[in-house]
Amino acid sequence: MAEDQLGMEEESEIIYIADDEGNEEEFEVIMKFEVDGSEAKYMMVAPVEPEDGETDVYAFRYEEEGDDIKLFVIQDDAEWDIVEETFNTFLAEDEEEAN
Repeated sequence: MAEDQLGMEEESEIIYIADDEGNEEEFEVIMKFEVDGSEAKYMMVAPVEPEDGETDVYAFRYEEEGDDIKLFVIQDDAEWDIVEETFNTFLAEDEEEAN
């Protein structure tokens, strides 16, 4: 079952992701989840300091190796559809709870 971390009142998890030039950028982990029937883990992140004033959210598949996290870009359209649908479901549930 997918696990939701939206709306949790705990300290934000911050990770650093290198850009194309090797400069590390700071991202806040918005949520982590697993999809039913899959062992894959996913992470949604947003820049701590967005450049254009608009907050973009990025999705990655990830694996944990001890204290290290390896991020993988989602390139498969079917996998992306599952991640996007799961994220949108969590957003809708979070909005319903807020109202």
